[in-house]
Amino acid sequence: QVHLVESGGGLVQPGGSLRLSCAAKMSFFNMYSMSWYRQAPGKERERVATCNRFGNTNYTESVQGRFTISRDNAKNTVDLQMDDLRPDDTGVYFCSAVRLTFPQVGPFWGQGTQVSVSV
Repeated sequence: QVHLVESGGGLVQPGGSLRLSCAAKMSFFNMYSMSWYRQAPGKERERVATCNRFGNTNYTESVQGRFTISRDNAKNTVDLQMDDLRPDDTGVYFCSAVRLTFPQVGPFWGQGTQVSVSV
């Protein structure tokens, strides 16, 4: 059983910062690749950042240099530090977990947290 709970969303002005956190209730958290996705109104869900089980990270181009994903395997958490926020960063942000083994396990999703960037 995997249960993901996001927190930290809110309303922020352009140029501001937010830190999202995802608390995972699950076994073998360290074996999972953890990602943050977002979905803007009227748009498809897109992957924002991933931290794999080895600690390697990658980001979608639009957030490179502004967002940082990190994980704490001792606490079963994955965070997303978002700096220099822009209006087009607005959306619902989801935490996701997948174990890329054979057979694959997941992906699992949280319920999402709203991020709004506006003056």
